[in-house]
Amino acid sequence: MTLADPCLTTRLYQETRERVIALMAGPDDAAWSTPVPACPGWSVRDVVAHMTAVAEDWATGRLTGPPSDDETAAHVARFAHHDIADILAAWSVAAAQLDRLCATARLEPPLGDVACHEHDIRGAIGRPGARDSAAVWDTTDRLLTMLSTPVPMRVTVEDAKYRSGPDGEPEIALRTTRFEALRWRTGRRSRAQLTAMDWSGDPTPVLDHLYLFGPATADLVE
Repeated sequence: MTLADPCLTTRLYQETRERVIALMAGPDDAAWSTPVPACPGWSVRDVVAHMTAVAEDWATGRLTGPPSDDETAAHVARFAHHDIADILAAWSVAAAQLDRLCATARLEPPLGDVACHEHDIRGAIGRPGARDSAAVWDTTDRLLTMLSTPVPMRVTVEDAKYRSGPDGEPEIALRTTRFEALRWRTGRRSRAQLTAMDWSGDPTPVLDHLYLFGPATADLVE
């Protein structure tokens, strides 16, 4: 179900950004300093600073894919001496640039980044939700389509099946959800959690091919 129109993807990016901002709205700024278990060493503020910097770098062409560890650290450092209002204002400016670039250059925004980090923040502050959002659906479609395994594998989610690996039988089958696929593909599940998923057989041949980042060093329960 990957969206064909990059401007529809831009709309999902903006909707996700607005949900994140709404999560943090209120008179109490304490939530901004809450540690984020899915991003060890980061606070909620750091996650939002990272998303803001990714939006800036995407809009200027400095970033065209997942950032490296050094780039990610630089994203957080970029806003180390800015207050929260400044960070949100910078994100708003960068998001507006992404809107314009979609209209003029058909540039897709970094939807996967915000789709993943929204749930990192939700987990940190104890406010789960939006697990069936269109942003989650679109991002998992891309992530599961990209999945590459050394042996035949089939992943079944709520509304679709994805096949990876060489042709042939037998297949290793996994039954999961789109939300869980988002989390394990982006390194938010430990190796023990990956092993314990709903497999048809021994998942050992594919375990190390399931995630783009990670896996998590400790179980993450959301």
